[in-house]
Amino acid sequence: MSAADDLPARPAESAGGAPQPSGLLDLLGVAAVLLDAEGRIVLWSPQAEDLYGYPAEEALGEFAAQLLVKEQHWDLVLKEFAEVMETGKSWGGTFPVRHKDGTARMVELRNMRLLDDRGDFYALGLGTDSPTLREVERDVALSTRLISQSPIGLAILDTDLRYVAVNPALERMHGIPAEDHLGRHYREIMTASKFAVPEAAMRKVLETGVPMVDQSTIVGRTPADPGHEHAWSISLYRLDDPQGRVLGVADLVVDVTDRYQAAMEAAEARRRLALIADGSARIGTTLEVDQTARELAEVTVPELADVVTVDVLDSVLDEHRPASRAGGPAVFRALAVKAAYPTDAVDAVDRPGEIAAFDVDRLATQCVRTGRPILISHVDDTDMARIARDDHAAELLARAGVHSYMMAPLTARGHILGFLGLSRARNPLPFSEDDLALAAELASRAAVCIDNARTHESVRAAAETLQRSLLPDHPPHRPGLQIASRYRPALATYEIGGDWYDVLPLDGDKTALVVGDVMGSGIDAAATMGRLRTATSAFADLDLDPAQVLQHLDRITSGLEHYIATCVYATYDPHRGECHIATAGHLPPALVRSGRRPEFLDLPTGTPLGVGGVPFETTAIDLGPDDQLVLYTDGLVETRHHAIDERLEALRQLLDAPDRTLEETCDRLLDELRRPDDPDDVALLIARIRPFAPGT
Repeated sequence: MSAADDLPARPAESAGGAPQPSGLLDLLGVAAVLLDAEGRIVLWSPQAEDLYGYPAEEALGEFAAQLLVKEQHWDLVLKEFAEVMETGKSWGGTFPVRHKDGTARMVELRNMRLLDDRGDFYALGLGTDSPTLREVERDVALSTRLISQSPIGLAILDTDLRYVAVNPALERMHGIPAEDHLGRHYREIMTASKFAVPEAAMRKVLETGVPMVDQSTIVGRTPADPGHEHAWSISLYRLDDPQGRVLGVADLVVDVTDRYQAAMEAAEARRRLALIADGSARIGTTLEVDQTARELAEVTVPELADVVTVDVLDSVLDEHRPASRAGGPAVFRALAVKAAYPTDAVDAVDRPGEIAAFDVDRLATQCVRTGRPILISHVDDTDMARIARDDHAAELLARAGVHSYMMAPLTARGHILGFLGLSRARNPLPFSEDDLALAAELASRAAVCIDNARTHESVRAAAETLQRSLLPDHPPHRPGLQIASRYRPALATYEIGGDWYDVLPLDGDKTALVVGDVMGSGIDAAATMGRLRTATSAFADLDLDPAQVLQHLDRITSGLEHYIATCVYATYDPHRGECHIATAGHLPPALVRSGRRPEFLDLPTGTPLGVGGVPFETTAIDLGPDDQLVLYTDGLVETRHHAIDERLEALRQLLDAPDRTLEETCDRLLDELRRPDDPDDVALLIARIRPFAPGT
């Protein structure tokens, strides 16, 4: 309280200097009338003129009973007056008083005897309008009841934010008696730092007069219930007197813990659903085991955990490794580690690609052996030793502040693949059963994707091994030719395709150049490609015209159910500098001549192999020194997003660099025209004409 609060309050004044009503007495307009011992009016207040209608000059000297009371009430009034004057006992009650205008007014009266310094008695009559008094009494009673019985906490604070009044509800909320509030500052009672926010709001309401209704929710604990958090909604109103003087601020507090908890639970449910939806969209975007594991880790950090590890049993990824014995350690291969921030916990786990054995008493081993998730809400030293691989790792986890841990098995199609490990250190909240259920759901979805990727990689590796075994390791050196080649499998499909190339020696120093594409994918396509490549080599030994070779291949392909293929077959004779070429539904080869712009050969397209019954045509072209013939499959230029003419033009521009080596040209074509997610294989074969001398 300031020093000014100890001074008597001064009445408010109007602009003209006259006192203005500012309190309850002014509101009631209490009239004072003084009577002498005979009942004559000797003093008359201005309020008496307002209440009874007579000015002072008309009232002074008159008998009060004759002036203010109707004749039928004179005897009663005189009797009461005499008793007051004789005994000194006060009298009070509601009485009809005659107003100057002739009407009767119900007035609440209080009469008392006064003694002056000469020993003379007087009677003082105080009166106020009875209906007005009843209304004020009702308002006060109603306000008192509402404040005392309301479940809403209410405090009145003065302009210095010191408690003036506190209702029982607020006493219970704070756990502090009302008398211990009074005279103390708001922050002396609400000491937590978070209550600086409503304190600032109170000052703003005092300054502006603008109420703040349910605009601030505070979460915390009080002495009334120190073991649980509560939420309170706070509303603030400035209190002014009738003349606008600021008296203080009313603080209304509603306990909204149930509503707050329901809102938090709903928000948490939405967060979990969003995380599951995010996981469904982000996990399993590729058929790669390592990438799928990284996606799982990235989804869960930091939304669910501070540090996440994904480990798979080594025997799951390597079929040649035996499964661990039931009574022995489990051997894992780390696939992914993700942390929300730099932490020693990362050094306590295995790096991706590393293999480690966990003893039978470790949680990782128990998780994959039982197939059940594990939750440790509050980690102690014993738990840390079972979480970590060894004592050093346990020390690092403790140093990182890991206080809560859970583990979910990676289970797919009834088989346990590994586990998802989640830790919290910086996040102060312990893991809950709901968190464990969410982790188990994400782990289950990811496990199916990992299993699909594992199966795909196994099948793909077998198919790719078969296909590469059917392709030549390196093009042989042939007379009059310099040759470079590439094979690039598709990375975005479940299985590889049937693209192939070949360089075949022919009689008379001639060479056959072949590029083909079996439509379809997988081991069957690779096997079909191998059969066609073998057949092509056999027909090439017969020194047949390219069109005849394609004719024979067409008959063979027609006998292979569900398969067709495209092919370009060319022979080069270095003695004559002449190339004979035929195509079967294949994209046109590119020809790069020295000093001229690259072009695509205008050849009869022909039908794909396997259609049957359509003849093929051979075209002869002359080739000179340093000319290049570029044969390729459609995977080099075809995409879902570009027109084929646009892509062929891009190929032509990339070939317009005759000074590059063939190896550089192959690499540039694949780098510029291919993307990692392109869905088709590529076979590429480039032959450059070199000077030829017979017998070399």
